[in-house]
Amino acid sequence: MERRDDPREAVGPPPHRAPGPVPHTSAEPSPEPAPSPEVAHDLQWARDLRSAVRCSVLLLALLLLIDHAAGTLTGPRVLLWTGLAALLLLVLYPARVAVGEGWLSTRGVLGTRRVRTDHLVSVRCLDGVGQRLVLRDTSGARVEIDPRLLVANPALWHRLDDDARASALRGSLVCGATALRRVSERVDEEAARAVFKVSGLD
Repeated sequence: MERRDDPREAVGPPPHRAPGPVPHTSAEPSPEPAPSPEVAHDLQWARDLRSAVRCSVLLLALLLLIDHAAGTLTGPRVLLWTGLAALLLLVLYPARVAVGEGWLSTRGVLGTRRVRTDHLVSVRCLDGVGQRLVLRDTSGARVEIDPRLLVANPALWHRLDDDARASALRGSLVCGATALRRVSERVDEEAARAVFKVSGLD
């Protein structure tokens, strides 16, 4: 008996179809947000804070030890010496300095101060028991920092120097070339000394 082919068997798998074009949407992906400018911080702040705490604790321990040896240690005197040690900590507490693009801020016990370093009016160096660098901007904001901090943290200095140059080009900086030059010389001397020390020439 003649066998007839099943027409369903003769039909092969459906032909492969290429995927159609992806429909174009008018909405475009939002651009990536621009990264925030890098902020330079005082790398020695934590060390200075530990030193301040250590000095306060040592003073408190010394006062309590003297009172205990003299037999005059009482509750009110413990509170007195503790308050004295806390006052010393407040005096020694280091301000935390940060410099970003166009600004410099110091955060201490009494709050945060901030100046626009790209709109500086003056940079003055005050001599005394501790040398201070005073920055003032066009809005009247004023900040004092220790110039040794800039010498120990070149990243802070380079950001401040760049913005001070921008202020000079803008015409707002009318006083400060001498003070900035002194700091620049100290930074260069410290960098040269570090190179000599690493190379064994010091």
